[in-house]
Amino acid sequence: MVELLVPDWPAPAKVRALQTLRGGGVSPAPWDSCNLGAHVGDDAARVAANRAALRRHLPAEPCWLNQVHGIAAVDAEKCPKNENADAAHARRANVVCAVMTADCLPVLFCDRAGTVVAAAHAGWRGLLGGVLESTIAAMAVPPGELLAWLGPAIGPERFEVGDEVRAAFLADDAGAGQAFAARAPGKWLADIYGLARRRLRRAGVEGIHGGGWCTVGDPARFFSYRRDGVTGRMASLIWLAGEGV
Repeated sequence: MVELLVPDWPAPAKVRALQTLRGGGVSPAPWDSCNLGAHVGDDAARVAANRAALRRHLPAEPCWLNQVHGIAAVDAEKCPKNENADAAHARRANVVCAVMTADCLPVLFCDRAGTVVAAAHAGWRGLLGGVLESTIAAMAVPPGELLAWLGPAIGPERFEVGDEVRAAFLADDAGAGQAFAARAPGKWLADIYGLARRRLRRAGVEGIHGGGWCTVGDPARFFSYRRDGVTGRMASLIWLAGEGV
């Protein structure tokens, strides 16, 4: 049985969200066991079996994106195959938005009225580029009406980056220096949760929930590319339930 985490956030009743964990699938090491990524070297039949097991918890097949660390946000209802995008949104019931991660930050969104949902994949490149802002814009509701949930990502004690990454964030937001701690000459520990919260608040989103995990430091529950190199992918999913569901 697919191991799942249910986001703890004050979303409207019609908003449904799930976060997969690494357990409960059929893939062998190093993708063990519920790998949902079809691009990481795992056997295609095993990935299909894992996705089928997940599908039993969902109203429809998710909109699986071809994530490229960019900022494009697409309509999950249309969701053409092999769409290069790092976020998806939906306004119709039972259309499932999904992003896959293994250290990058997944962010789920909904509005307080329960009329629109979205999922975004925010590695540091996408975060810096504006994937959260483009997702907010695509949702087309006042940012103050949005809620955001930050899913499992690499923690601030494990996310080492170079001077150039810190400099790029500071060039965009001088206050972002608060999210970096010196590690060694030319090396910094970055708080991707803190960086995301800063960008969300700057965009007008105040209802921010979740965060606080570390994919690298919890191998029993989470896949981590930085820890393992070849590994599986988890999914963060969100949709609007249909009437009477």
